[in-house]
Amino acid sequence: SMKTYAEMVTRMDAQIGRILAELKRLGLAQNTIVVFTSDNGGERFSDTYPLSGRKSELLEGGIRVPAIVRWPEKVKPGSVSAEQVITMDWMPTLLAAARVSGPEAKPSDGIDIRAALYGGALPERQLFWRYKGQSQQAMRQGDWKYLKIGSNSFLFNLNDDPMERANLKARQPDRYAAMVARYNSWNATMLPIDPETQLFLHSGDAWSDRMGVDPVPLNIPKQP
Repeated sequence: SMKTYAEMVTRMDAQIGRILAELKRLGLAQNTIVVFTSDNGGERFSDTYPLSGRKSELLEGGIRVPAIVRWPEKVKPGSVSAEQVITMDWMPTLLAAARVSGPEAKPSDGIDIRAALYGGALPERQLFWRYKGQSQQAMRQGDWKYLKIGSNSFLFNLNDDPMERANLKARQPDRYAAMVARYNSWNATMLPIDPETQLFLHSGDAWSDRMGVDPVPLNIPKQP
């Protein structure tokens, strides 16, 4: 319920406050990196405007998450960055900040994003997502995004169209084809999706804005 969500956020805020207060008491606050983030986009009671989509969807509302960093010694308070980062960037960033080498045999897919934290720019790169539900695929490069949901596919300019409403794949067929090809090349390097993976989707019987989406039974992995 909404009340439960409010209580959760209030409790979370209080516990984060305790951590920050303890860092200050120990004299560690100035050079301790504190990251506040999430593992997925909005839940059903979330306000993701001006984005579309929720958790379990590769629309921006399902994959964009908070990314707040507190590091007084290095990061300017109140500063904002528009650089594109992804959750897997945190490990190489924190290792680099701590002057610790990562495993050379298995380097991270993420990058060190300290330049963005300091107010600078990151090199443009390609980011990829996939989700078993409705065979979803997504790729981001700069302002452009390729998205596939079921049998439908899209090309969006997120700077102009953050709600993902104007499908430009027919107007920019070369860009669309190149992004699909790059996605397929990346996907070929990934492990296949496990058919036993639990599946969750938003369907029209529960969500009025998911018209035409039939309910899909949960695929619960068998217990040994």
